[in-house]
Amino acid sequence: MKITVRAATATDMPAALSLIKDLAEFENAPEAVILTLDDLTKDGFGEKPLFKAFVAELNNEVVGMALTYIGYSTWKGKLVYLDDIVVREKHRSKGIGELLFNRVIEYATNEKARVLKWQVLRWNKDAIRFYERFSNVVFDDEWVDCKLHFRS
Repeated sequence: MKITVRAATATDMPAALSLIKDLAEFENAPEAVILTLDDLTKDGFGEKPLFKAFVAELNNEVVGMALTYIGYSTWKGKLVYLDDIVVREKHRSKGIGELLFNRVIEYATNEKARVLKWQVLRWNKDAIRFYERFSNVVFDDEWVDCKLHFRS
């Protein structure tokens, strides 16, 4: 079983959108995905790309992805935010998530980010156990996430 992790291309966006919808289903929020294939392609590969994504391939099939973007902290400076990492359910527990996460760490390091930041749902115990395996991970119970949604 040879798994390849590489930077995503525009042609990977149909598979990425499918993975995003799988994740929304897993998180009991399938109706929350309003993103379109056109949005992903334009926003990731247009004139001013808003994100960097990585895909994991097994036998030429995209079975996982990680989507990141650059942010800035008034206290720390440049950071990389990992918005989502997802592996198709039938391919979990094969090391694919770890390969993707390590690729994101490598990307953040190459970008000279001072922080790699992400969120995990409190009830997602498998994901929490996954992140606990990495020695430098800090779980922050002090901050409350806030959102303001806009519909176009």
